[in-house]
Amino acid sequence: MTAVSNYYPLGSTVPPFTPHAISVSLPTWADNVGYEEGEKRVVDAMVSGYPRFFIHRSIEKLARICEQKFGAANEKCMLYPSKKIADRCRSFMLDRASLAGTPTHARLVQYHIYPEDTPVPSPQPTMELHIVLFPTDAWSFAKQFWQHTGLGISSRFADCCLSLLPAESLNSSVPSPTSPRAPFKALNKHYSVKRASQLSSFGSAPPPRSNPQDALSKDQSTYLEERYGRNLPVSAGSHAKRAMRRRIAGVLVRDNWEDSPHGPCAGANDVEVGPSHRSVKDVTEDDVYLFQTGMSAIWTAHQLVLGTRPPAKSVCFGFPYTDTLKTLQKWGHGCHFLGHGVDSDIDTLETIIKQELSANPSALPIAALFAEFPSNPLLRSANLSLLRALADKYNFVLVIDETVGNFVNVDVLQHADIVVSSLSKIFSGESNAMGGSLILNPQGRHYAALKAYMSATYEDTYFDEDAVFMERNSRNFAQRIRIIDENALAVCEYLRSRSIAGGTSLPSPVIKEVFYPKYITPENYLACKLPEGGYGGLFSLTFTSSAASHAFFDNMPFQKGPSLGTNFTLACPYTILAHYFELGWAAEYGVEQGLVRISVGMEEREGLLEGFEVALKAAEVAV
Repeated sequence: MTAVSNYYPLGSTVPPFTPHAISVSLPTWADNVGYEEGEKRVVDAMVSGYPRFFIHRSIEKLARICEQKFGAANEKCMLYPSKKIADRCRSFMLDRASLAGTPTHARLVQYHIYPEDTPVPSPQPTMELHIVLFPTDAWSFAKQFWQHTGLGISSRFADCCLSLLPAESLNSSVPSPTSPRAPFKALNKHYSVKRASQLSSFGSAPPPRSNPQDALSKDQSTYLEERYGRNLPVSAGSHAKRAMRRRIAGVLVRDNWEDSPHGPCAGANDVEVGPSHRSVKDVTEDDVYLFQTGMSAIWTAHQLVLGTRPPAKSVCFGFPYTDTLKTLQKWGHGCHFLGHGVDSDIDTLETIIKQELSANPSALPIAALFAEFPSNPLLRSANLSLLRALADKYNFVLVIDETVGNFVNVDVLQHADIVVSSLSKIFSGESNAMGGSLILNPQGRHYAALKAYMSATYEDTYFDEDAVFMERNSRNFAQRIRIIDENALAVCEYLRSRSIAGGTSLPSPVIKEVFYPKYITPENYLACKLPEGGYGGLFSLTFTSSAASHAFFDNMPFQKGPSLGTNFTLACPYTILAHYFELGWAAEYGVEQGLVRISVGMEEREGLLEGFEVALKAAEVAV
């Protein structure tokens, strides 16, 4: 069976017609391999990509202007929203270059951009940009900091800067579509571009349920996406952030924005709040911190540990999103990696701790443990009760990433000292804005020290326009999660019934396993599952042959590109994208080369099931 052809074109934005889309269309298995190998056919077609791995055209354009204005010959630059972040980038580059035996240098420039033809100082809004300039041959070190931390400026930030610059600056600095710098990718063993799915005749997504603006025409929606927020009142960003922090803290008595004629009431100063409906009732909006990406929340959590705990390694428990592991390895004192994340690894962890204490009884054996709940892409759930007991026994910080589970479905805050999440996923759903959050547990034993450190060091660099879009997207996230949970459960039940792990009676099944929290370490997931919660929208499949895996992926009539938690169904060959240059290493932890990861959306259920049936039949024919 030939692959279906109703995908968005290779390299186009996902979602389509979205200037600030956070994904890119990679519709076939060969396209994904071609991307990883830098194939010209693929690279030249790409106009978008996941923001930490692909330099958005607006950011690239602004960088070229800054290089022309401030750079010397053979210098490149990275752009950041604050001096503190730019300083950290420079320090990281110098350290990593020195370790690699290739010392380099970097310098900082602070650039205030005023509206054209206005006096300085001007009463009009201005943008403050911090530029890290460095030799071209140090690009790989600069790229690592951008990718691992997620602290760079956003495409909306860049657009706002560009809107203030003279026209002659813009016209002289447009990057070519095939610039070697545009696809933010190299042979570096890291997740490349993030995926988004393709709408098709199978299960096309219903209209959003609570946002009348989304009923606008395509031209109007594009205009809003490009321009919404340029002339917002000064208070709009702060209101949007306050609304999100309250939603994440669970303190809103009523979060019904439609009842407010003046905008999102969740962020109003006089809105009614009460005890949190999360398990830790005394958590407040002041315990929630926002960041420009989910990765910057994770990176900050690690910095928080380094700043408040004695020197010691951390632990990465379970097979994680790749940059989490890289962050623990490249900053601080290193980490112990327990990549399976099953209960027996907890015994191994205690053995490691005892060995550390035996070597130095007066030292802290480990500083912190980082775990996802559930993990990505194997959907394993750690035994958080046992990890909490171990953290109390040996005095380490427990950091839980709840991105995949999400706090509508599971309660992990009661076990954690710090909870992090990527708001770019299901909290947003629209795949057009980035964001991250960090919550401190006020009942945690380390809360006082963690809170004091955050109070002294936290700076809000989340761009207001991104926050405005994220707040708008998140207003109905709980309702969307319920629909996605039900859709994913129906799809997984169907696929598992035809899998080897599900005991199928088919003579030649092509699916080996369906990785989904209901089937993978279910007792650990159920221990944290809320009474009304579901199993989430993410699952992964493994197949009996590479031919089956490729045919299934190529023939899925849904969108395909990096990312997850979108309102539309989206798939990717996860191991190819995340670990193409370390496939053997990933396989040691059960992450097979042919694994396909799928994030289920809000499409009509019957159409979804029909679409997966098409893919499954194609896989069976291929075998």
